[in-house]
Amino acid sequence: MKNLISALVFGAFCCSVSTAVAAADVAKGEALAKKYNCASCHGADYNKPIDPSYPKLAGQHADYLAQSLRAYKRGAGANGRVNPIMAGQVQPLSNQDMADIAAYLASLPTQLVVSK
Repeated sequence: MKNLISALVFGAFCCSVSTAVAAADVAKGEALAKKYNCASCHGADYNKPIDPSYPKLAGQHADYLAQSLRAYKRGAGANGRVNPIMAGQVQPLSNQDMADIAAYLASLPTQLVVSK
């Protein structure tokens, strides 16, 4: 019984710590998106990219955006994405930076069609 209580307390502590670390900051994400000039390719409102092959970012799911940024950082390795522009953009970003940027972009109004 004592081991069960210890395990539950430890599990609760770990969950609260990981949640606090993983919490994304929309304001910091906005500042980072401006700092790294994401709008220069994805459009001022992140809905009108300068090239039709570039994705619209506004309103995308935050977890999808963060995973995509991490994949660009991984590059050609396992579960990575290859794009020379994005590879250069994401190299200085930490996982928290990527989560913050993703939260900011997800919070924006979107022109994406979810259903008709």
